[in-house]
Amino acid sequence: MQRKINKIAPKVRRWVYGFGGGAADGDASMRDLLGGKGANLAEMSALGLPVPPGFTVSTEVCAHCDANGGAYPDGLEEEVAAALARVESLAGARFGDPENPLPVSVRSGARASMPGMMDTVLNLGLNDATAAGLAARTGDARFAWDSYRRFVQMYAEVVLGADRYRFEDLLALAREEKGAALDTELDADDLRRLVAAFKAAAREEVGRDFPDDPGEQLWGAIGAVLRSWRGERAVTYRRLHDIPDAWGTAVNIQAMVFGNMGADCATGVAFTRDPSTGENRFYGEFLANAQGEDVVSGVRTPPPLAAAAAGPDGVSMEAAMPDAFRQLVETGRRLEAHYRDMQDIEFTVQRGRLYMLQTRAGKRAPAAAIRIAVEMAEAGTIGREEALLRVDPGALDGLLHPVIDPAAERRPIATGLPASPGAVGGAAVFSAGEAERRAAAGEAVILVRRETSPEDIHGMYAARGVLTARGGMTSHAAVVARGMGRPCVCGAGRIRVDAEARRFEAGGVTVEEGDWITIDGAAGQVMPGRVATLEPELSGEFATLMAWADGARRMGVRANAETAQDARKAREFGAEGIGLCRTEHMFFEAERIAAAREMILADGEERRRAALAKILPMQRADFAELFRAMDGRPVTIRLLDPPLHEFLPQDDGELAEMARAMGFSAEAAARRARELREANPMLGHRGCRLAISHPEIAETQARAIFEAAAAVAAEGGPAPVPEVMVPLAATGAEVEILKALVDRTAAAVAAETGAPIDYLVGAMIELPRAALRAGEIAGPAAFFSFGTNDLTQTAFGVSRDDAGAFLRVYRERGILEKDPFVTLDADGVGELVTAGVERGRAARPDLKIGICGEHGGDPASIEFCERAGLDYVSCSPYRVPIARLAAAQAAIRARG
Repeated sequence: MQRKINKIAPKVRRWVYGFGGGAADGDASMRDLLGGKGANLAEMSALGLPVPPGFTVSTEVCAHCDANGGAYPDGLEEEVAAALARVESLAGARFGDPENPLPVSVRSGARASMPGMMDTVLNLGLNDATAAGLAARTGDARFAWDSYRRFVQMYAEVVLGADRYRFEDLLALAREEKGAALDTELDADDLRRLVAAFKAAAREEVGRDFPDDPGEQLWGAIGAVLRSWRGERAVTYRRLHDIPDAWGTAVNIQAMVFGNMGADCATGVAFTRDPSTGENRFYGEFLANAQGEDVVSGVRTPPPLAAAAAGPDGVSMEAAMPDAFRQLVETGRRLEAHYRDMQDIEFTVQRGRLYMLQTRAGKRAPAAAIRIAVEMAEAGTIGREEALLRVDPGALDGLLHPVIDPAAERRPIATGLPASPGAVGGAAVFSAGEAERRAAAGEAVILVRRETSPEDIHGMYAARGVLTARGGMTSHAAVVARGMGRPCVCGAGRIRVDAEARRFEAGGVTVEEGDWITIDGAAGQVMPGRVATLEPELSGEFATLMAWADGARRMGVRANAETAQDARKAREFGAEGIGLCRTEHMFFEAERIAAAREMILADGEERRRAALAKILPMQRADFAELFRAMDGRPVTIRLLDPPLHEFLPQDDGELAEMARAMGFSAEAAARRARELREANPMLGHRGCRLAISHPEIAETQARAIFEAAAAVAAEGGPAPVPEVMVPLAATGAEVEILKALVDRTAAAVAAETGAPIDYLVGAMIELPRAALRAGEIAGPAAFFSFGTNDLTQTAFGVSRDDAGAFLRVYRERGILEKDPFVTLDADGVGELVTAGVERGRAARPDLKIGICGEHGGDPASIEFCERAGLDYVSCSPYRVPIARLAAAQAAIRARG
């Protein structure tokens, strides 16, 4: 069928666009102006599909109202009246006419799908006279009064602000008095009485009579839908899904078709493919003699559409309404072919005739998204690049970690932030030491803390998951857990942790140490006992999509890893090297922390070197394992970064006990701890400053790196190419000093082993001055890696661990669009990155540049990295597939 599109090019701005009757004033390309629903209603109308006539009030009206205190633009009322007259002509009925009434629906429609987040009013235009007219016209008084009571209830709740439960109670009372189990058992007289009761309840709730005038009803509903764009649930949804507030919503007014007119009527939702699995089969549910809200309310259980999916009772739309079902399937296939994507369809059957109320790209589970994209590309429906763009990189997270079995019962006792995905169970433990001890004995444990600190690293590594009462999405616990691939729930404020008593309380439940708990890091839930989980199964389509992504991307993808286990997992997920090995994470096992503390408490270089001699073979073995796991791929190793005090116990009693065990006096240990204490360690004696003031530390680490590289090369495999990174550099001189130290150590090891070592020395750019002086630093540095966690902190002057106290307010107030610790601040921090890239490469054209902060696994930040011309991103092992896909999408968009 040929499309009929009335493209109107008015000389003045217009606010209203019509559709239906086989023609439309717009099409699917106009979703910014008409919203997704309005644009698709216009498209379906132009395709000749059975769409009830209507019109769309554009999103520009919403923007105008927001900017003008809710006032409508001039000319809107006249355009609405003209559009309504067109609908009346097409429908053969008149809005508000007692003899031949035309009820309408009033629905929202933003350009991005926001299901259930904004308001809708159905059956609008009914009053006592028009309800009687509808009953006479249809010959069905029960249907007319059922539609009227639905309208009064919905309008009172949505437009007037009445309490919905007041009406639910009245409806339940009417069923009880009738002895009815379902609303469908109430007759016309019952429903007429309910309408009167509903109106009386509304008057009590809001202090004024329910409006009978259809025109007043219409403008009240239009205003309510526009206001719902600023409603709490819509604002929250937009914040969670990064939908700009400025987009606004359209309003769609459409002639009602009725699924509640009898046994030959129905309403339902259909998907052209299974949204859970992606299987190419028609999927959905319907309800006979019902309206749309009945399907989603949960009051009745909808039967399936297809007979093959019917339950023991055999009820299905295919069996009950074969002609309408056949037409629905044909229409669905046509829409999928037209839009070249799986469709989510809303429909109504009125007296055997099918009507289409909405189509949109259907939301789907991550595995389904991959399967649908790959199958459509392989069928030639879409190209490979479009298939890559169809899959949300962030959604892959759910495929890479264990999940709660959907059949399992969830009984959460507390909810926090979904800091690191994955579902896992274990015995609750309340100290890092206990986590390590039990894990070494083969026990599964969950580390529970008020908040974690760097001293907890060994316990976090030993635990299967982490739960904290405090902290945000970028707190220490969240960042480290994500980097380790450990499920983590942070900021579960309802739990009360008593570390001394070794228990926590939440939701009326007390959990003692050793009691089993389950956490869901994707949902942020804490559950008592054992809850069944399922291991991920990466499908063949997943591997296919990743191969396409690797062929499309320009940037490399590396992993942040400190252990052979993490390195192997990174390689399994497709990492092309290690972009950040944080050597401090290697110090926290029991034997190593003791040697590190001995080094810190030493009162001179000689004793420090003696302690470092114990650390050297440990680090050498660690680096050798990383080199073997990477099999000749680059491994970037950062010299010791954090201040030394982080390696000491924070409790005075634990400090004294540790000192005695190591042969130091408690007084000497306390004195040394005081010497190390800084007003702001974040900006103090750490990074390259520590290496310059205590060169023996950096020298020991460099020797461990090169001895490991020589040993692995001697094994006959690909020779490692270590990249030694200087942290927290602010000047070129700092990098020059440490490069000279690294070069001397490399030469010494080469002389001792008789084998030359290929290596690079570079700088971590994590201070604004370093980005601005990148040309100077690029002299001694062969590569840069932007540490955007610290660069964001130093650019904003904000600690990521403390930012949660106000960042949410900043986002709600519009001061910041996104959390800058989650998504790179392109305007500020991004400008520093861009300056660093340009100035560094101007001084050294062959300068290799990457990013290794948390932003390396964030799709929006990866898009910025592509624009900035970085060579690679580095992220936690479990985010490597996300980065691979995001890098491919960024490259595709950059190519236009």
